[in-house]
Amino acid sequence: MSDGVAKDSAEGSSRSSGNHQQQPQPAPLSRYESQKRRDWNTFGQYLKNQRPPVPLSQCNCNHVLDFLRYLDQFGKTKVHLHGCVFFGQPDPPAPCTCPLRQAWGSLDALIGRLRAAYEEHGGSPETNPFGNGAIRVYLREDDKAKAERGERKGTEKGKKG
Repeated sequence: MSDGVAKDSAEGSSRSSGNHQQQPQPAPLSRYESQKRRDWNTFGQYLKNQRPPVPLSQCNCNHVLDFLRYLDQFGKTKVHLHGCVFFGQPDPPAPCTCPLRQAWGSLDALIGRLRAAYEEHGGSPETNPFGNGAIRVYLREDDKAKAERGERKGTEKGKKG
């Protein structure tokens, strides 16, 4: 009987180790997929932190626009205001108090990843708040404003070509 117990436990341990060897390890996520997952989780946390919390099923383009404005506080692109003495200068000679914002390209890429993630999580393309026209208008206006101020990448006077 002790032989049977030893045999069972030996078989059990070989089965469990055998399962680990037979199951293929999931492929590591691509950089894009990792970033998309991180962005999706960040947006979900943002909705949960709202007062009152916003369920994803009730999320609309206004929540997305608020999220984009929220992200601006973490940006690294200096946006000179109309009253700033450095307005329109891509390389100002001194610091100023104008705000930092997210770069247009970063926001555009973020919206693309979130739009894809929304649909991967069961959302309908027709109701996708990330694909709403108001989001495209916001991004277009943001890009146009930065171009007018000479702050969009690629518009610097001393651009290397």
